[in-house]
Amino acid sequence: MNSQPLLPVFDIGGVFLDWNPRYLYRKLFTDEAAMEHFLSTVCTSEWNVLQDAGRTWAEAIAELSGRFPEHAELIRCYDTRWEEMIPRVFEGTVELLRALQARGPVYAITNFSAEKFAYAKTRWPFLASFDGCVVSGECRMLKPDPAIYRRLCQQYGLEPSRCLFIDDVQKNVDGARAVGMQAVRFESPEQLRAELVARGMLT
Repeated sequence: MNSQPLLPVFDIGGVFLDWNPRYLYRKLFTDEAAMEHFLSTVCTSEWNVLQDAGRTWAEAIAELSGRFPEHAELIRCYDTRWEEMIPRVFEGTVELLRALQARGPVYAITNFSAEKFAYAKTRWPFLASFDGCVVSGECRMLKPDPAIYRRLCQQYGLEPSRCLFIDDVQKNVDGARAVGMQAVRFESPEQLRAELVARGMLT
């Protein structure tokens, strides 16, 4: 029987950072329906994910402003006021991170713009404390592509079956399982603590 402890591998957004563009755009729109229309037709999630895949923010803002010049200032705010999309950190998850780090190495795989992650590490220093981190915007791979999970394992010499991947998005959890990792969907710090205790990773 293998008694080696599982190695935790965290997602970032939705697990540590409470990110949502609505936190910003509710300040910029007086009408909720108009805001939702803007986020579904102009600054869409599909547009944003291209930055997670490696496109620069300068390119993204220029391209979208060219298509929607009447919304140019609102589009720029997605970049210049990005921090306002993250009003809080889930401190309970940060506490779990600290507890796990006291026991051994901890890793991360995140869909995140390379530029924004570099800034986020200065704004929230715990993000710079992982023993290894694969950022989609740097490697130009996105979860749930199997390649990004394999990149972490190859880069840091990890056995997939000895990793426990933690993400708030089910398709990313499924992606980790597809490459042989154990995985759990994050719902709350309390739920995650119970999962970690059940697996013998915390007491």
